[in-house]
Amino acid sequence: MDLTALVSALLMGLVEGLTEFLPISSTGHLILLGEAIGFRGPPGKVFEISIQLGAILAVIWIFRAKLWRLALGMWRPATAERRYVINLLLAFLPALVLGATLYKTITTLLFSPLVVALALVAGGVAIILIERFRPEARVHEISEIRPGTALLVGCGQVLAMVPGTSRSAATIIAALLLGVDRRAAAEFSFVLAIPTMLAATVFSLWKARADLDVSQTGLIAVGFITAFATALLVVRWVLAIISRMGFAPFGWYRITLGTVALAWLALR
Repeated sequence: MDLTALVSALLMGLVEGLTEFLPISSTGHLILLGEAIGFRGPPGKVFEISIQLGAILAVIWIFRAKLWRLALGMWRPATAERRYVINLLLAFLPALVLGATLYKTITTLLFSPLVVALALVAGGVAIILIERFRPEARVHEISEIRPGTALLVGCGQVLAMVPGTSRSAATIIAALLLGVDRRAAAEFSFVLAIPTMLAATVFSLWKARADLDVSQTGLIAVGFITAFATALLVVRWVLAIISRMGFAPFGWYRITLGTVALAWLALR
């Protein structure tokens, strides 16, 4: 493993951990970064899929106590834990159904820097407008979310299949529009990422099984560990400050990055 490949894997893992749970699109950042530094990891997106798993495990670790309470309490009728789990399952359902159906079409047609740049700008504008004009929050706990609302949040998550949209942004925006407050929307997005991303990772690795190569496990390990460690810090930070600063700064960041990317693509 040469030094250039090692540094590239480290950078990719760092960006994955930083962006996976922010409403700024981790996939979009990885596509743009990979294009900019000329990174060519294991074929079939195996590298990107594997480091995504590192970020997922970070969220599982952070929410381990809550996940344990949900696992124990979901079996008791009329409990907040059962309502929480039902909401997660309902929100996960649209991605489960449409993800497998549209996977090949989306990865073939839409995984390009131009699509990412346009989606970053459009999503940034949407975040800023919704932060300014969103309805007053009526729901402050995930267990208070109605089943129909959870399903609509899941439908919003499907939009994140377009690279550059951001799974976090899609779910958070949908939740805010439906009257969920910022912190509950962020937590719901993070916890919903666990079944969604685990399913996507398993499915993607299965599709790319012919491209798995043990000779490149070193690169994958570097990216995986970096993504895990970085995501641990980012998720805690976001939950701590999101209720104070809101999501508008992420919207402006998206617009800036998308505009810079469009200019770069036009000039190169």
